[in-house]
Amino acid sequence: MDLGQLGLREKLIEELYAKELFNINLFGWKIPVADTVVVMWIIMAFLIITAFLLTRQMKPVPRGKQNLVEVIVGFFNSFSRDVVGHHWRVFAPYVGTVALFLAFANTISLFNFIPGGDYLYKVTGLNFFQHIPDNFLKPPTRNINIPASLAVLTMGVCIFEGIAIKKPKNWLRSFFEPSPIVFPFKVFDYFIRPASLTLRLFGNILGAFIVMELLYLTLPALLPAPLSIYFDIFDGFLQAYIFVFLSLFYMAEAVE
Repeated sequence: MDLGQLGLREKLIEELYAKELFNINLFGWKIPVADTVVVMWIIMAFLIITAFLLTRQMKPVPRGKQNLVEVIVGFFNSFSRDVVGHHWRVFAPYVGTVALFLAFANTISLFNFIPGGDYLYKVTGLNFFQHIPDNFLKPPTRNINIPASLAVLTMGVCIFEGIAIKKPKNWLRSFFEPSPIVFPFKVFDYFIRPASLTLRLFGNILGAFIVMELLYLTLPALLPAPLSIYFDIFDGFLQAYIFVFLSLFYMAEAVE
């Protein structure tokens, strides 16, 4: 549908929903692939390739790009140590990975200046790029499935490491401490906490996305730019920080 023929409300709704870009035919089953999935693939590919390039030929005395790597790793190690304490080493790699993914996922809209599908199709002649619209780089975290998956994964790490560090018997006993009356509340925590992580991240990113889309649809092109510094950059990094901080807090409680 041509967005130029839609009203403001319809335009906004059109931008909110994930769009199917193409489908994968697997043994007769058609698996739809939405734009949020493709954006996640792009982010993951970028992080993997960047990590590979930055960590090649590392030396005992860091120089150049290795300094950048050690600063990033050192930051997440220190952050994990401050929140979790003694058992920080088992959580730091997970937290660093999630934080970097969310930092790029929440701010991916800034990269919409990159040529879209039409340009790439003209350059390469590959039919695949015909399915990719221009300006499709939008935060995948505006889709509640992404924050929910990360929240469930976080609670899975809490449970797994809690059992591994405390041992099964002591982990089960912790549900009844300091009194058996707290048992149902501690069980509910494993459902409430992922829901809280999900809705906090989803709600803030979706809200910022709606505000920026309204600004782009109703105001001249130059006016939304200063506000983008807050909604696209500051808020994106802030929500990534809050998510990993709460994740570490829950992990610290799981192993204390």
